[in-house]
Amino acid sequence: MKDRIIIVTGAAGFIGSAVVRHLNDIGYHRLLLVDDIEKTEKWRNLLGKKFLDFISKHHLFTWLDCNAEDVGGIIHLGACSDTLEKDGNYLMKNNFYYSQTLAEMALEDNIRFIYASSAATYGDGSLGFSDDIDKLEELRPLNLYGFSKHFFDLWAKQQGILDRIVGLKYFNVFGPNENEKGHMASMVYKMLPKVKNEGVVHLFKSSEPDRFRDGEQCRDFIYVKDAARITCDFLFNNISGIFNIGRGTPTTWNELASALFEAVGREPNIEYIDMPEGLVKQYQNYTCADMRKFLKKHGKTGNSGTYNIKEAVCDYVQGYLLKDQRW
Repeated sequence: MKDRIIIVTGAAGFIGSAVVRHLNDIGYHRLLLVDDIEKTEKWRNLLGKKFLDFISKHHLFTWLDCNAEDVGGIIHLGACSDTLEKDGNYLMKNNFYYSQTLAEMALEDNIRFIYASSAATYGDGSLGFSDDIDKLEELRPLNLYGFSKHFFDLWAKQQGILDRIVGLKYFNVFGPNENEKGHMASMVYKMLPKVKNEGVVHLFKSSEPDRFRDGEQCRDFIYVKDAARITCDFLFNNISGIFNIGRGTPTTWNELASALFEAVGREPNIEYIDMPEGLVKQYQNYTCADMRKFLKKHGKTGNSGTYNIKEAVCDYVQGYLLKDQRW
């Protein structure tokens, strides 16, 4: 890979810019960054990064027609990731058709292809969170975003190419460079101003009080530095298929909020509010990545991440948010 170009789509975004930073940190600078910044501040995520060139996603296919022989790998992270997006045609164009064309070009030119799927494909979690491809058809996403990601996973399986590409089902990734995600930003990012200014965190009351007490709903939170490292590792091995990317450990919202208070040196003060009606039907009260396949394939045991939740929140808050820094 050292002598070949690595393409990163969505390179100015949250996980994309973290992947670029990680690749730079391990000595890779021959990077083609692909994104459309438009009227955003995403350009700040690219400050200090080393790369070969930057192009629009609309020009990538033309670029590949002329330069595919120089490319060693594609990390395809560019997509619409808004779980509240209602325009199905827009989501399918960005998340399915574009990915489909890019995967076909990569396979034709024998280029390592790694793409972002999502834990949103698992729906309400009632069927579990196993990345066993034999269970793909059983999954029932709760929103159009999850469907668009699920549809590409199904297409890849039906084409018989999952033994040649890598799909990554990211769970709840948080950390530096998510500033431009708006309402899709992590709760750490959203809660910090209230903690600093008002000394309080508001969490949703449980929509399933018989299963979860208020604030005891769970998520599998993984720090973006771990997610970026794991993603890039697939460039340098021959492992293929669909894999969950999480810590494999659930964290309650109460635990996350307490870690945030600790990071700023304040006593926890949590208040519970009603969940908006429009959110109840598509809200996941529990997620936890089944990491057994990932760990087995990589010959590992234990946890896939290097940061536990307290360490990750502390690093994020003290190292980046309070200093208004990007990674």
